[in-house]
Amino acid sequence: MPEPSANEAHQDAGHDARRGHRAHAHAATLKRLEKSSGSLAAQAIARMDETLSWYRAMPPENRSWIGLVAQAGIAAFTEWFRHPDAPQAISTDVFGTAPRELTRAITLRQTVEMVRTTIEVMESAIDEVAAPGDEGVLREALLVYAREIAFATAQVYAQAAEARGAWDARLESLVVNAVLSGEADEGAVSRAAALGWNSPEHVCVVLGTAPDGDSELTVEAIRRAARHAKLQVLTGVLGARLVVIAGGNDNPLAVAKALIGPYAAGPVVAGPIVPDLLAATRSAQAAAAGLKACGAWQDAPRPVLADDLLPERAMAGDPAAREQLVEEIYRPLEEAGSALLETLSVYLEQASSLEGAARMLFVHPNTVRYRLRRVTDVTGWSPSDVRSAFTLRIALILGRLADGDPQS
Repeated sequence: MPEPSANEAHQDAGHDARRGHRAHAHAATLKRLEKSSGSLAAQAIARMDETLSWYRAMPPENRSWIGLVAQAGIAAFTEWFRHPDAPQAISTDVFGTAPRELTRAITLRQTVEMVRTTIEVMESAIDEVAAPGDEGVLREALLVYAREIAFATAQVYAQAAEARGAWDARLESLVVNAVLSGEADEGAVSRAAALGWNSPEHVCVVLGTAPDGDSELTVEAIRRAARHAKLQVLTGVLGARLVVIAGGNDNPLAVAKALIGPYAAGPVVAGPIVPDLLAATRSAQAAAAGLKACGAWQDAPRPVLADDLLPERAMAGDPAAREQLVEEIYRPLEEAGSALLETLSVYLEQASSLEGAARMLFVHPNTVRYRLRRVTDVTGWSPSDVRSAFTLRIALILGRLADGDPQS
C-alpha cells in the first residue's frame, strides 16, 4: 500500500488539528452543560411554579413527573449537542420518563408552556454555560433543538389522541352492538359513561343503510349533525347498517330528520322513545323490525317511525308489533264497549262507507260517525284515513285471533 505524500500528510494533520480544536471547544461546553444540568432543571421548575398557575394547582405526583420531564429534556439536549448528527428519538428520551397517563393530566397547551419555560431558562443561561466563543454555537443548537422538541411534543400528543380515538371507537362499537343485540347491561352503561354519555332522559335508536366508503367519516358526520341538533349520540357501522343511539329529544321523528344526512339511500327507521340506555334495546329491536318490513310499504316516508310500520312488522312475524297492536288498539276498543268494535268492523267491511255501515247496523249515519270519532279518541288511529284503516283492520284480526287461541 503506497504511503501518503508529504503534502497529503500535512493536509491530514491540518484536518486532525482542526477536528481536535473543535472537539476541545465543544468538550468544554459539554462539560459545563453536564455540570449545570441539575441547576438548570431546578431553575426551570422554579420558573414554572412562579409563572404557571396550572402547575401550582397540580397534585405533587404530577408535578414530580413534570420535573423529571424537564430534567430529561435538558439531559437530552446535552446528548443531542454531543452528537447532533446521530439519529435520536427525542420523544422517547424526554417524554419516555413520564407515564402515559400524564398526557391526560396536562393538556397540549400546558405541555407547550412547560417546554417554552424550560427553553427560556436554558437560553438565559447560555452566556454562563457556553465556553468562551461557543455562545453562538450553543444558541443556534438550542434553537434547532427547540424545533425538534416541538415536533416531538406534537408527536406524543398525536399518538395519544390516536390511541384514545381507536380505543373509544372500539368501546363505542361494543355499546352499540350490545344495545342492538339485546345484551345491554350495567357494563354497557358504564362504558357509555366513559365515552361521555350523560344518561339523557329520552333515548331512541335510528337505523338505516350505511354509505359506502370510510366508516370513520360517516361516524364523524353523524357527530357533527348531532352537535348541531344538540343531541347525545352513540353510533357505529355494523355490517351494512348505520346505527345511531340518540338522546336528548322526546320526538323520534325529529331526531331521525336531524341525523338523516349521512345515511345512504333507502329507508331510515326511528324506534320509539325509551327512558334510558338499558331500555334502548326495545327501541333498537323495533327499528330493526321496521327496517326489515319497510319494503312492504312502498310509499313509506323517509324517515319513518317504527310504530307507523306496525301492520307490516306484524305481518312479517314481529311478535312485539302483534302484541302492541292488540294491546294498544283492540283491547281499548274491547273495554270501551262492543258497539265500537262492531261499528269499526262493519265500517271497514263496507269499504269505509258511512251509509253502508249505518244500514248494516240499523242506526243513523250520524251514530256511525260519532262512534268512529270515539274509535279515534280511544286508539289514536282514524278509520277515515286509508293508512290508519289498514292498521285498525290488522289490529282487529290479531285481536280476534288472540281471543280465539286459548294459549293467548
